[in-house]
Amino acid sequence: MSSENNSINRKTEIPDEPKPWRIEGLDSSSPNRRPPRPPWRNILIWSLIFYFSSFLLFSLQDLSGSPQVISYSEFRTQVQEQNVQEVYSRGYTIQGELKQSQPVPGSRGNDHYVQFTTERPAFADDSLLAELAAGDTIIRATPVVEQRGTLTNLLLSFAPWLLLIGFYIWMFRRVRKAGGIGGFGLGGSTKAKPIDPEKVRVNFDDVAGIDEVENQVAEVVDFLKNPDKYKRLGARPPKGVLLTGAPGTGKTLLARATAGEAGVPFFSASASEFIEMVVGVGAQRVRQLFEEARKVAPSIIFIDEIDTIGRARGSSRSVGGHDEREQTLNQILTEMDGFDGSEGVVVMAATNRADILDPALVRPGRFDRQITVHAPDRDGRVQILKVHTRSVPLAKDVDLNAIARATPGMTGAELANLVNEGAILAAKREADAVTQQDLLAALDQVRLGVARHVVIPEEERRRTAYHEAGHALLGMLQPGADPVRSISIIPRGQALGVTVSTPDEDRYGYDETYLRGMIIGALGGWAAEETVLGFTTTGVDNDLEKVTAIARQMVGRWGMSEKVGAMSVLSNDGDPRMLGIAEQTLADVDSEARRIIVECQAEAKRLLIEHRDKLDSIVDALLEHETLDEEASYRAAGIPHPSLTA
Repeated sequence: MSSENNSINRKTEIPDEPKPWRIEGLDSSSPNRRPPRPPWRNILIWSLIFYFSSFLLFSLQDLSGSPQVISYSEFRTQVQEQNVQEVYSRGYTIQGELKQSQPVPGSRGNDHYVQFTTERPAFADDSLLAELAAGDTIIRATPVVEQRGTLTNLLLSFAPWLLLIGFYIWMFRRVRKAGGIGGFGLGGSTKAKPIDPEKVRVNFDDVAGIDEVENQVAEVVDFLKNPDKYKRLGARPPKGVLLTGAPGTGKTLLARATAGEAGVPFFSASASEFIEMVVGVGAQRVRQLFEEARKVAPSIIFIDEIDTIGRARGSSRSVGGHDEREQTLNQILTEMDGFDGSEGVVVMAATNRADILDPALVRPGRFDRQITVHAPDRDGRVQILKVHTRSVPLAKDVDLNAIARATPGMTGAELANLVNEGAILAAKREADAVTQQDLLAALDQVRLGVARHVVIPEEERRRTAYHEAGHALLGMLQPGADPVRSISIIPRGQALGVTVSTPDEDRYGYDETYLRGMIIGALGGWAAEETVLGFTTTGVDNDLEKVTAIARQMVGRWGMSEKVGAMSVLSNDGDPRMLGIAEQTLADVDSEARRIIVECQAEAKRLLIEHRDKLDSIVDALLEHETLDEEASYRAAGIPHPSLTA
């Protein structure tokens, strides 16, 4: 029985080595904590410190006791002045000590010496002995300068070698145990420290707006909690769950919540942290990660941005670094193949580029489930806002439904940032609660940038007002277009003005009429400048980029041109020329896109000329108030709001 317990304890040990992942869910007081450092490490470290200190000490002593080297002429001068106390000669080398210290030659009198050494030239005369005797100089049979002992010489001789050997032994042990230079500490990895689950765990209560995704991962939680329920029916649990979706949709949070809901350890790492310059380091780290996860099973391994190492092998044309990436990927594939149903380890990964992953990675038996995490709809945004405002005091006028309606397409991360910016604005006002205006101001700041307080000439303000009024009016006149939410001629970010239009409901598909309306609305600023001023300015730059992109995609991706037909020319896979698309086909795409833009330009100018009085009314209101909200915008134009009858 005791041997069985010992084997269990050995199984749950976590090596004390640097690792590029983090662990949640292991109690800091658990017996699974790392054992103390082996004693040989301390012995080796203190030995190196001792030898290095000894080497430094004796070297300094040797330097401080070295005699001053002087010229033979200087030596004869001191002999003639009878200032030499004693000398010792061995061959042509003469050592000695002066009766009174003398300035070091060339030191400007700052340094002095007593002991000296010099070399007697072979052509020197023989009167030196008589001069020494005349000055009562003692001629010694032993050296004047004390020599180092045998032990000191041995220590100084062997100390560098001992230091070098000790360093290599230490490095070899580190590299062998940690699996390469990355484990030695040159790869930027960090130690995986057990984290108190009471402080950092999240669960499904902290995840909102993606209920259908929660339902799918809830089965993983149920498997981790009740594995016997599935085993008795022969069901095989999923080995891997791949979360795909745009950045900020909550993939990482969902993985953490899954582990928190199941109450199991959670190992998280970024795929890029496995990659090093030395081939084999990444594969070794993968082995260590899976080994530790098995020791504390049931557990969850989460690898973020897995496309860094999981992209299709052989797809890259560049040279260098791919052997390491592919070896790391191969090791992940091998580890996932090695799972059996009793291990209780689930691998979760996240990516926003599922299309470039290696087919061997996403096949059944590895990542059995692929779950797409979309941006939340309006109801989902309301739930997310409720989660992020739990700890934020809200004023009575706050309407989260209105905020959700004004933020179509925003992800959970963006909504969290919106709430935080609103709280910051309220704190600056020293308010007791966050108001609706704080959240709306934060929305403008997040979406458009911080307002710039600059003095703009009146002529420039008027030109900007016509530009923004053109956008707004054409948006109001287009059937089925998104309602105008606000118009402003206050500079924000790089723009001198801005017009915001968002749909009442989330849109998931667009027809040709709606897309043409978007192009006409985007050309409103250009058309207003052409119609009123007779020329255009650089302010249309971003508008024309948007218009060109929409028109090209209508023709080259969505089949909205009879000439090009129903074919995908401008795919996301790369340069169309690399995909074998003919030059003539690409030229047809450009000509058809130009045709659509020209038609929309003509329609935009026609509408503004026809409704010039409404355009001037919006401009006058903008010049007076600078910013118009939704109600004021439609009132200034004299156009009923499209949703008033709803």
